[in-house]
Amino acid sequence: MLILASLEKTVRGVPAPVICLHPISPEGHMAENINLEKVKATLGKLIDVLRDSHQGFMDLEKNLQDHDARAHFLKETQERANFSGELENELHRLGVKDVHQSGMVSGKVHRTWGELKAKLGGGDHTLLDTAEQGEDVAKKAYEVALQEHLPADIRDLLSRQLASILASHNRVKALRDSKA
Repeated sequence: MLILASLEKTVRGVPAPVICLHPISPEGHMAENINLEKVKATLGKLIDVLRDSHQGFMDLEKNLQDHDARAHFLKETQERANFSGELENELHRLGVKDVHQSGMVSGKVHRTWGELKAKLGGGDHTLLDTAEQGEDVAKKAYEVALQEHLPADIRDLLSRQLASILASHNRVKALRDSKA
């Protein structure tokens, strides 16, 4: 949450109002000690994870045989793109003009490993196991991010997104276990 603070500044000898936005902590106190650069870096890391998830889910959806699993990953592909967009909007709101996240190297390696498994005929169980590992990475990234000192509105956004990621993780795990 942000609070408006009205100040007065003199511009060319004429008093002029200045409006400043200040983050508020979850307890409702002014949170002047929030490091916005750290917040930006945290959001950037999550965008990387979300873009990796998005791409990985698109690849999985193409290689899975199970109709329910394919439908789940198709839905989650869109969800992760939406989450990334929400975080990009937060970065823009914090003053980042151009968001150029391209995914993490570890995510690309993980996707390549999943593609190799698919080509070697690993089957749906193997692909879903790879997907669950990817969901573990997303879950951990959000848990680490939520340990940071964040503005309350961003913390709420991340908590909501994490709840959806946890539900997806559980669904992927159930799909995987049904193929064992």
